[in-house]
Amino acid sequence: MHVDEAVLEPLRVRFGRPAPLAWEGEITEAEYRLSTAEAGRAHDVTLFILDGDRLAFIRKPQYPAGLWRPPGGGVKPGEGFEAGALREALEETGLAVELTRYLVDARARFRHAGRQLDWRTHVFEARALGHVLAPRDVREIEAARWGTLAELSGPLRERFLATGRPLWRYRIALHDAAAEVLGLE
Repeated sequence: MHVDEAVLEPLRVRFGRPAPLAWEGEITEAEYRLSTAEAGRAHDVTLFILDGDRLAFIRKPQYPAGLWRPPGGGVKPGEGFEAGALREALEETGLAVELTRYLVDARARFRHAGRQLDWRTHVFEARALGHVLAPRDVREIEAARWGTLAELSGPLRERFLATGRPLWRYRIALHDAAAEVLGLE
């Protein structure tokens, strides 16, 4: 995996030691296919992009109605981690951002039908360098909007749970851990 300890240690030095999170669970066949769709990738970065008290949310076309989450995606092979995170922010929200803090380093084990996938999510706080949300990757991102951390921990959390999807439970664990580090839970 190209996002390894040699890549992560300088990020810890620069942006702080993240809170660890361990998660393990069964996922559906569709979720397993989604998680393994990009050969060699077993990571993502999730961005808590803040503009004052506002938090950037994105919505993908396949999401159930009313479901929004913080943006993020994968760092490409040969791409610097920070450059990949900034690219994802721009593609998904249209915002230039500045990474400010490494919030959570999650290690997950997804299981399905006797198979398992070890996955890592790196959650970063970022400061928006603009105010207008306008996704650039309109095939992947249906919309972006501003919300709040309280919304993510309240009504959106309930919508994630209502889907019954295991990977959304993982998302909730990430959001809860980040909110705790930010002092909001």
